[in-house]
Amino acid sequence: MAPAKKRNVSSVKTAEKSAKKAKVDLSKSVERILESRKHANDVFDILESLQAEQEKEVISAVAACSELFCALLERKELFLGKLPGEEDALSGGYSAEDKYRIFMRHRYTSCVEILLEHLSHEQYDIKESAMCCLMKFAAGEGRHPLEDLDWSEHYSFPRELIQALVDNLLSKTTDNSLLISRFQEFLEMEDVRYYVMSSIRDNVGKVMDKNKGAVVPVYQNNVFTLMSSISMPNQESELTNFMVKQEAKHEDWKAAKLHEHKRVFERMWLGFLKYKLPNSMYKKVLVILHDSILPYMSKPTLMIDFLTAAYEIGGAISLLALNGLFVLIHQHNLDYPDFYKKLYNLLEPSVFHVKYRARFFHLANLFLSSSHLPVYLVAAFAKRLARLALTAPPTALLIVLPFIYNLIRRHPSCRVLIHKPSAEDEPFEDPYLMDEEDPAQCRALESSLWEIKSLQKHYHPDVAKAALLINTPLSEQEDDISETLEVTTYELMEKDLKQPEIKSVPLEFETATRLLKGGGDVLGQHFCLA
Repeated sequence: MAPAKKRNVSSVKTAEKSAKKAKVDLSKSVERILESRKHANDVFDILESLQAEQEKEVISAVAACSELFCALLERKELFLGKLPGEEDALSGGYSAEDKYRIFMRHRYTSCVEILLEHLSHEQYDIKESAMCCLMKFAAGEGRHPLEDLDWSEHYSFPRELIQALVDNLLSKTTDNSLLISRFQEFLEMEDVRYYVMSSIRDNVGKVMDKNKGAVVPVYQNNVFTLMSSISMPNQESELTNFMVKQEAKHEDWKAAKLHEHKRVFERMWLGFLKYKLPNSMYKKVLVILHDSILPYMSKPTLMIDFLTAAYEIGGAISLLALNGLFVLIHQHNLDYPDFYKKLYNLLEPSVFHVKYRARFFHLANLFLSSSHLPVYLVAAFAKRLARLALTAPPTALLIVLPFIYNLIRRHPSCRVLIHKPSAEDEPFEDPYLMDEEDPAQCRALESSLWEIKSLQKHYHPDVAKAALLINTPLSEQEDDISETLEVTTYELMEKDLKQPEIKSVPLEFETATRLLKGGGDVLGQHFCLA
C-alpha cells in the first residue's frame, strides 16, 4: 500500500507544480501581448487554458483574461461598432490597426462566451471567478463602449452583457443560490440594479412563455433568490453609487431616477407573480411582500389580484396573505368583499400549530380592533375561538383567552355571551353552528362562552388562572397580547421549573408561645395537661 500512497502524493505535487507553471506562463503571455502586437497569437494559449480541466489552471486563465482584456478596453485596442467577420476583415479594405482590433475583439467575444458557460460549471470557485471577471468587463465596457448605444436612453451601459449574465445565473437545472448571494454585492450599484431588474423581467417572460406557464421549480427559485436580493433605495438622494459614471446628462439617465427604479421593480415582480408558483414559493413571497415589495412599488394596488388569489388558497398561505392585504386595505383603501367571512373561516385547529401563528393573531387583532364592527360578527369570532380553545395547546390558550376578553371589552354588547341566567343551572343544547361558514348565520349570539368555564379546570395552572378572569367583571384596560404571541412550550416549562421555592410554610395565624396556647386558645378550651 505504501508505494501507491507515494504515487498519489507525487501526482498531487506534479499537478500543483503544473498549475503554478501555467500561472507564470499565462502572466508572461499577457505581458508579451500587451508589450508587442507580434505576440497577439498568444491569446489562443490563454483561451485554451480557460477551457482546461484543472480548476486552478482555469482560475489562473480567468485572472489572465481579466488583466488582458481590461487593459485592451482601457487602451481602446478593441474594434468599436458593429463587428465584421474575421474573413471579411482579411478581404476588406481595413488597415493593419483595424485588423488587429477586429482580431482582438473576436477573441474578447470568445472569452466572454466561455466565461458565460463557466457560470454553469460544477466547481463553485470557477463560477465565482468567471462572474467577477464578467462584471469587470461590464465596468470596462461602461467606461469604453464597444457598441453604438442609444445615448438618449441607456447611455454607455453594457446592457447586452448584463442580460447574458442574468440569463445564465437564472439556470433551469442548477440551484445557483450561492452564486446569486455572491452577485448581491454588485446589486448595490444603482445602474447594475436597474438593468438587472429589467433583464430579469425579460428572461422570466421568455422562459415561462416557452414552458407555457408551467411550474419550473429550480428556475423559479433562482429568480426569487435574485429578486429578493435586491434592496431598493428610499430616496432619490441615495442614488449615488454607479458602476458607470456618465459624463453628460447624468440626471436624464433612467438609471439615475428613483421613479424609474420603482417602475422597473414593479414590472419585474408583477411579471414573475403572474405565473403559477410552487406552494413553497407562495410562502417565501408572502413573507417579504408587505415590507420588501409593496413599499417600493409605484402602484401597490396592482398586487390585489395576486394577494386575493393567495388568500383564497387556504392554510398557511392565506395566513401570510393577510399581511399584504392589511397594507392595501389600511393604506390604499382596498375594498375586499367578504373579507371578514374569509378571516372567520381561517380559524381552524391548525392555526394554533403553524409557525406564522403570532403574525396571524397580531393581524387578526388589528382587523377586529374597530368598535364599528357589527355585534354578530365579533360574537362569532369570540365563540369560534372559544370552541377551538377546547383542543388548543397551552401556549395558544394564553393568546386566545386575552384575545376573547379584548373583543368583549371593545364590544360591551357581547357581554351577553358570558351572562346567560337561563342557562346557568339547566343543561341545554348549544345553538352555535361550528360548521357554518357565514358568521352571520352561525347563531353565536344565542350561545354562551361555556368553553371558558370548562378551561377553568385545565391542567396547566396559567391557563386555568386566565380562564378564571371571566368570573369577575372585566377591567376596561385591554390585555396586551404581544407579550404572549411568541411564547413557546419550552419557555412555559422553563418558567414553571424556575419558580422560586417557598422557604417557610405558615401553619398558624398567631404564633404559639406555650404548649396548648395560641391560635385563639382553641386547644386550651378543649384540652388540658393533667
